[in-house]
Amino acid sequence: MNVMFHTGNMVVDVVLTLLFLILLTYPILGGFSWFIGVFCYRFIFKYRQKDLGDIPIEIEPFVTIMVPAHNEEIVIENTINYLMNELNYRNYEVLVTDDGSTDDTPNILARLMEQYDNLRVIRIEKNKGKAHAFDIGVGFAKGELILSNDADTVPEPDALNQYINYFLREDSTNIAAVTANMDVQNRSRLITKSQTVEFSSIVGIIKRTQKGVFGGLYAYSGANTMYRKDALVDVGLFRQDRATEDISIAWDHQMDGWLSLFAPGIMFFMEVPETLRMLYRQRQRWAKGGTEVWLTNFKKVLLHPFKNIGRTIMYVDQTLSILWSFCFWLFTFWFVGLFFYFLSQGNYERIYHMFTMAFVFVVFEMISGFFQLFAALLADDHGRKMKYIFFAPLYMLFYWMMNAVTIVTTFIPAVKTILGFGSGTWKSPDRRRDEKKIQEELSKDIM
Repeated sequence: MNVMFHTGNMVVDVVLTLLFLILLTYPILGGFSWFIGVFCYRFIFKYRQKDLGDIPIEIEPFVTIMVPAHNEEIVIENTINYLMNELNYRNYEVLVTDDGSTDDTPNILARLMEQYDNLRVIRIEKNKGKAHAFDIGVGFAKGELILSNDADTVPEPDALNQYINYFLREDSTNIAAVTANMDVQNRSRLITKSQTVEFSSIVGIIKRTQKGVFGGLYAYSGANTMYRKDALVDVGLFRQDRATEDISIAWDHQMDGWLSLFAPGIMFFMEVPETLRMLYRQRQRWAKGGTEVWLTNFKKVLLHPFKNIGRTIMYVDQTLSILWSFCFWLFTFWFVGLFFYFLSQGNYERIYHMFTMAFVFVVFEMISGFFQLFAALLADDHGRKMKYIFFAPLYMLFYWMMNAVTIVTTFIPAVKTILGFGSGTWKSPDRRRDEKKIQEELSKDIM
């Protein structure tokens, strides 16, 4: 085997060479794989719902829209008013599980209950996290179908009707959940426009490929997914000691034989982070939750790799993603170290060679990423987001690095969670503080 490193130890040289090949090839091959996957979903996936017809009122199943909330005084009233007045569906209730809010959320909800007969509120005195709040709510939900809906999220008016189409099909008895297609609601800043590109890439290609090619989903959209109540109970509800209940429950369902579907035609709109602090905290939670699921299912996949080959491939992809993040930082530090070493030696030819190779690597990454993002934006929402392709470079250069940081920095906390030291207690965004910071930044820009 030809090695690219020469440390004097053959084993170390081989390991470093393999890790370096993963660093170079994983993003490029992955980008082109997702690009091909979207066409597989479009033309050969048998569970793709082609027609979403109107559901007659007399056969509308009763639906519980569950809204877990903790300190959401900024957004909760607008969300409830929308859910009550804008949905093209009649047979439903809204159930808010107020998880120990200490702001004005309880007073707002009390006032809204006087206004709406189909609004119910469960007050949980001690904050124990979104999964705990959802699990409590399941016991009080009247509907056999439960739509999770975050406090800062609204579905399109026809969403309930479209969700129900999936659950009324002849082959729907084994469907545990249908997860919708996310769109960004607040696109006023550069950071949020860039996330529009990112979410289109994720929901536009990755979920289509996962479902259409591999037959499973890595994660539900926690902000808006319709669950079959029996499927939630069957797997023991949501794991309350996990950072991301939506990733965890998706794997629990599919490991237990349930079917999970992605519905790209059902749109919901949510607020995304508008500051770097909010964004980094969100990505930390996602990274930690993903690693927790990876550790939780390691033994199950290892012992039965061919029981569900598509799921195994998804697991391998997640393994490579985690490994790539560590490789990225390992070789980044190596690169910086070599740069200063050659600089001290006056070896400018080697420095030129290093930066040339790094440039070639980045160019291939960008080409692969553009193919992925172009196909995603073209396929998602009938191509109406194509104008956001100009923000693709920011996504590929900045968000990939942030994801690599969060995976590495949350790996040990994720291991601690699996060992029994985890907590699902949540901390909602400090929206007042974040809004104040945004206003301060805008004032500086004007001045």
